Amino acid sequence: MFMLRNTLSSKGSAFVNHFKNAAKYSTETVSALKTTSTPAPQEQDKLFSHLEVELKGVDPAVLKSYSWFATKAANHLGIEVGECYAPRKAKHDRMTLLKSVHIYKKHRVQYEIRTYFRYMNFHKMTGSTLDTYLEYIERNLPEGVALKATSTELQALPEHLKDIPSVE
Repeated sequence: MFMLRNTLSSKGSAFVNHFKNAAKYSTETVSALKTTSTPAPQEQDKLFSHLEVELKGVDPAVLKSYSWFATKAANHLGIEVGECYAPRKAKHDRMTLLKSVHIYKKHRVQYEIRTYFRYMNFHKMTGSTLDTYLEYIERNLPEGVALKATSTELQALPEHLKDIPSVE
């Protein structure tokens, strides 16, 4: 370690001179760029009228807890929270299999998977708020829960529809 320090200190003056010259060049370049640059036009943020979030999982208690978390996060960001609901019945997927591979057709085993759903609706938000909110709730998604988000964007009326031709 001592030898390494000596090696760096013996070549240190060359490095210092090199970086001083580079720093002087970079400040001159930046000052020249500042005077010649033109302001970039600001891009307008998109507007969304509706966001529907569908949660799907096998444990209804986890879905209820996560929907509470998602609505609290939306309230914190100032997003208007709409209806949050869950259908009464779960979707049942049943599979019937034979216990034995070769014989005893009467002996069967039945497996069942219940899938629960929960829906949340949010209204009136900007594109940046929507992106921030979706990224936040996706990062905190619990295990065993699937999320599907559907958004509706507001757009300006096209030019060919604005002018109504007069009928004479």
